[in-house]
Amino acid sequence: MTTSHPKHSAKGYAERVVAGDRRALSRLISWAENGNRSFPEALEALYPSIGQAWRVGITGPPGAGKSTLVNELALALRSTQFGQREVGILAIDPSSPFTGGALLGDRIRMEELTGDKHVYIRSMASRKSHGGMARAGVDACDVMDAFGMERILIETVGVGQAEYDVMGACDTVVVVMCPGAGDGVQAMKAGILEVADVLVVNKSDQAGAERLADDLSEAVHTRAIRSDEWLSETGDAWSVPVVLASAGKGENIDKVLEAVAAHRAMLASRGANGLEDARRKKRVAQVRRVVDEVLDERVWSTAELGEHVEDALAKGATAYGVANEVVDQLLGAGALAKTSNKPSANK
Repeated sequence: MTTSHPKHSAKGYAERVVAGDRRALSRLISWAENGNRSFPEALEALYPSIGQAWRVGITGPPGAGKSTLVNELALALRSTQFGQREVGILAIDPSSPFTGGALLGDRIRMEELTGDKHVYIRSMASRKSHGGMARAGVDACDVMDAFGMERILIETVGVGQAEYDVMGACDTVVVVMCPGAGDGVQAMKAGILEVADVLVVNKSDQAGAERLADDLSEAVHTRAIRSDEWLSETGDAWSVPVVLASAGKGENIDKVLEAVAAHRAMLASRGANGLEDARRKKRVAQVRRVVDEVLDERVWSTAELGEHVEDALAKGATAYGVANEVVDQLLGAGALAKTSNKPSANK
């Protein structure tokens, strides 16, 4: 028998989210974004309902047309051709350096979707996240997943190589490029290939689009034959597809979704070594990132520690010496000694 909780409690909000209450969905995402202490309890209650949505990250350099592509992808997913899916959109916007709020509003750029009750759009500020993905982004995706969104599109700020955080939240990462980026493309290419499951050359009607697609295809091929990590246990490799599209004209959007579907099918075909393993590794990476961020916030939240560091440096201590002292105080000399005295795996 299901136990009913007060509707404004953490578990009550979780129950309402699973039941399809949009107000509860928005409230829990706000809790995640603001670091509300009740959110972990709500998320724990939601966990049995999480894991059904396919999360697609849309990233790439500024000006590549990511927002337009997200709009077109969502419209296509709502069509009968792609099963009229329930779609959630999380748009990570640049943060104001003064208020921490988002500078841009993707709702404005996605007016065609705002009237569709089967689409949920949420903007979120990137805040301190160097990779463009707010810490709460993964939590927001989990809440939308539990709500019943079948496809979640996550659009990031778009700052090239620094977009690694998006991998921690997505099953498929789509990197969007456009012609005319010049030498910057060469500088970012290695980082892009580390991130991408699907490459999209947007604005395909512009000069240089086909050349860029050829260059990216060649780079993908070169990396694939040099890297064993691209091979599964059966020897099958995922060759990152390069799709030419024009989001502004609505051209080849279906090709992008077909490439995403092919990537999903590939992961599913690998069984326990595919999607399940990939998601587990991403959760581990998420835990490590959150631990880093929480420790950073808590350690430097006291003025005393900052003053101690300044005093030690003023007395001639080195930065490394002070840092080791701080770590010793945090973890305890005994804990560090146990770690340093562990036998090496190579012995």
